[in-house]
Amino acid sequence: MRTLPPTRRPRPLAAALCALALAGAAHGQDGPLDRLDDALAFGGSDDAVRARLSGTLDLEGYYLRQPAPGLIFSEGNRIFNPRLSLFLDGQLGQHLYAFVETRADNGFDPGEAGPAVRLDEYVLRLTPWEDGRFNLQIGKFATVVGSWSPRHLSWDNPFVSAPLPYENLTGIWDTTAARAANEVLAWAGLLPRPGHGGAYLEPYNDVPVIWGPSYASGAAALGAVGRFDYALELKNASLSSRPETWSPTETQWQHPTVSGRLGYRPDEMWSLGVSASAGTYLQPSAGPTLAPGAGLGRYREIVVGQDIGFAWHHVQVWAEVYEARFQIPQVGNADTQAYYVEAKLKFTPQLFGALRWNQQLFSTLPGATGAGRWGRDVERVDIAPGYRLTPHVQVKLQYSIERQEADLQRWGDMVAAQLTARF
Repeated sequence: MRTLPPTRRPRPLAAALCALALAGAAHGQDGPLDRLDDALAFGGSDDAVRARLSGTLDLEGYYLRQPAPGLIFSEGNRIFNPRLSLFLDGQLGQHLYAFVETRADNGFDPGEAGPAVRLDEYVLRLTPWEDGRFNLQIGKFATVVGSWSPRHLSWDNPFVSAPLPYENLTGIWDTTAARAANEVLAWAGLLPRPGHGGAYLEPYNDVPVIWGPSYASGAAALGAVGRFDYALELKNASLSSRPETWSPTETQWQHPTVSGRLGYRPDEMWSLGVSASAGTYLQPSAGPTLAPGAGLGRYREIVVGQDIGFAWHHVQVWAEVYEARFQIPQVGNADTQAYYVEAKLKFTPQLFGALRWNQQLFSTLPGATGAGRWGRDVERVDIAPGYRLTPHVQVKLQYSIERQEADLQRWGDMVAAQLTARF
C-alpha cells in the first residue's frame, strides 16, 4: 500500500468567503490596478519590441465529502488553496512571440504536494505570415485537443473545477502495468485490493482521460485558413500524464504522443471541432512491470473527441465528447466515454450563472470477474453563480453533486468558492 503524504492542516471555507467579502469592499476601486497595468507594459524600438507582465491571484476554498472528487488530493473535508499566476508576453517584430507562465501555490492540483513555484508554460512561437495561416511553436504548453484548454484559466472558466473528462480518475495506473483484468478492477476499487483496507481509488497512481490542460512539452503547428482552424502537436507525454512528467527532462522521448484538432466555424455563433490523440500512458519507471515481450509503445492511450460551441447574445454553450481506449497487452482494451455539456448565461454585465452536466461510462473488460466493467459509471451536476465586482475582480461559488455506480458510496457533493483578482 502506498503511503499518502501528510495531510496539510485544513483551513475552513470561511477563509475564502472572508476574502470574497473584502473584495466586495473594493467595488469600483480599480484605479490602482489600472495604473499597475500601465506600469507592467513595455515597448521599444518603435514598438518592434514589446513585453507585458500580467497575472491573477486566486483564493479558493473547498468543502467536500470523502473520498475527494477528481483531482483534489486531500484526506480532509476543508481545503484552502491560494494561487498566484504570473504571465509574461513578449513580441519581437511581427513574427516572433514568447510566453511564460509561472505559478506559486501548494501544488498543481488542490491538496497535492508539489513545488511551491513552477514554470507551468513557456512557449516560443514563429509566425511567418501575418494572416495566421501557419504558426510553429515549441515549449511547454496546454494541449491543442478539445475546446476547454483555451478557457481553463480561472478568469475565463465560469466554474471553479474542470469538466469531468479532465479530472475524473479512472482505474488505470501510469506507474505499473496491469497484468490481469481483475487487477484493473481492484485499482478502480471494484474488487478488494490486497493489503488495502478500502475500495477507494488510489489517487497517487490513477489517471484521468486528460489531466487538466495537459501542459506537456513539445512542438506544435497551428493556424487558420478561412473558416477552418487546425493544430497538430508532438509531445513527450500522453493526455492522461500527471504534472510531474510534463517537463522535457522528466519523460523520455522514445514514445512521443501525437495529438491534433481540426475546427470549423460556419458563422459567428457556432464552432465545431474534432480531436484525436495517441501516445504511451505508462511512465518509463513502469518498465519492469510490463507483460513479457511487450514494450512501452504497446501501452497506448488513444483518444478521439468532438466539441461544439454556441454563442448568442448573453448565452454561451459548450459541449465535448471523448472516447478513450487504454491498451493493455495480454488483458484487453479498457474503453471509456466521457462528456459534458455546460451553459453560461449573463444576467447583467456583472452577474452570470453556469450549469454543467457531466457523465463518464466504462466498458466491460475481457476476463474480469462479474459484470466486468473496469470503472464506476459516474454522473455529476455543477452549478456556479459568479459576479464581476470590477473589471479586475470576480467571485464564483460552485456546488457539485455526484453519483457513482458503487456499493460503497453512491452520492457525494462539494461546495467551492473562488476569488480572482487580475492585473
